[in-house]
Amino acid sequence: MGSRIEAPADSPVVLHVVDPSSRTGRACSRFREEMEVTVATGTIKKVVAERGFGFIEGEDGKEYFFHRSAIDGDFDNLRGGEQVTFALESSPKGPRAAGVRLA
Repeated sequence: MGSRIEAPADSPVVLHVVDPSSRTGRACSRFREEMEVTVATGTIKKVVAERGFGFIEGEDGKEYFFHRSAIDGDFDNLRGGEQVTFALESSPKGPRAAGVRLA
């Protein structure tokens, strides 16, 4: 159902959203939208395993929240100090990490 996005760090990626009910698989103007995804790198700063979240310090010096569901891999084996790549997404509390994976 989902697709993985592979892109060099810090490069914008343009996604084309396609109507999943389309028989031809072509984008319909009603369903097509473009969005920019920022792929970043950083270091796991803190993991709060018992609560299922943690924080990444990005190479830009900012701190980003992540939830265990944002990890592409095994959350339980994630440790502070590990290098990761991640995408930034909006949340009501500010940008957060998504698609987090070991670099």
